[in-house]
Amino acid sequence: MQIFVAGATGVIGRRVVPRLLVAGHGVTALARSSAKQRALTELGAATSTASLFEPVALREAIRGHGAVINLATHIPPASRAFLRAAWKENDRIRREGAATLAAAATAAGAERFIQESFAPIYAPRGSEWIDENAPVHPARYARTTLDAEASAEKFSRSGEAGIVLRFAYFYGPDSAFTRDIFRYARKGWAGTLGRPEDFISSVSHDDAADAVVAVLTARPGIYNVVDDEPLQRRAFFDALAEVLGVPPPKLAPAWIAHLAGTLGETLARSQRISNRKLREECGWSPRYPSVREGFRAVVAQLSG
Repeated sequence: MQIFVAGATGVIGRRVVPRLLVAGHGVTALARSSAKQRALTELGAATSTASLFEPVALREAIRGHGAVINLATHIPPASRAFLRAAWKENDRIRREGAATLAAAATAAGAERFIQESFAPIYAPRGSEWIDENAPVHPARYARTTLDAEASAEKFSRSGEAGIVLRFAYFYGPDSAFTRDIFRYARKGWAGTLGRPEDFISSVSHDDAADAVVAVLTARPGIYNVVDDEPLQRRAFFDALAEVLGVPPPKLAPAWIAHLAGTLGETLARSQRISNRKLREECGWSPRYPSVREGFRAVVAQLSG
């Protein structure tokens, strides 16, 4: 199959493209800079310089492709993430870019449109398992996630397969978030917010990339992409401490989340998210069942 990929050089995209090529697919990837184009070309992918906001150019670039994968985001660094203005570009990508890309995919005759999304938009549910039918309650900074999902749903209404992947919190050796929580843990602090008994749902970058490839044969709909065993915050950071060989880090008081606005409220949610639908639909399973195994692999990669 010929597959068009937006966001091909992000932390998930740069794992997805080689997986698609190894599986025998032809890949065209959006890349605006010459350095990114060279990197993709060296892998064996074709490139396009079209913008997510150029409908005519996108339609022509997508023509002849059976599937379109949208992994494009612009997540601000942690130092600016609590500033609402820092999310402006990401909002535009999710609201306008996803809609333009999905419309171009429909016009170009693509049969499948895969849209990244964000599992922590689910309302907190304590220790209850959360599936794709659970109510969502996105914080202000994440509201445009629903706009991006709507673009995939509109694509499905054209008679083709629109798929939404709600990714849990990512971690991996090239993740700034992961490096931050490792650094904080070594200093004796847990780099997150929330109560010790509340759940964190995670997925490694590699497992997330495998899920993107897996849904090329899935039925239309929404799928959670998360590991098998979300952990309570205390257990999450105890697992990290064990891998790092440091004492269990201290958790910040739960009330601090209220001082951090809507982003803090999201980080503090208890979300025990299920991957059952994805596993049953396409046989996907994470190589790292939980962060217990995943953190160990990350430390090994960073030390290698």
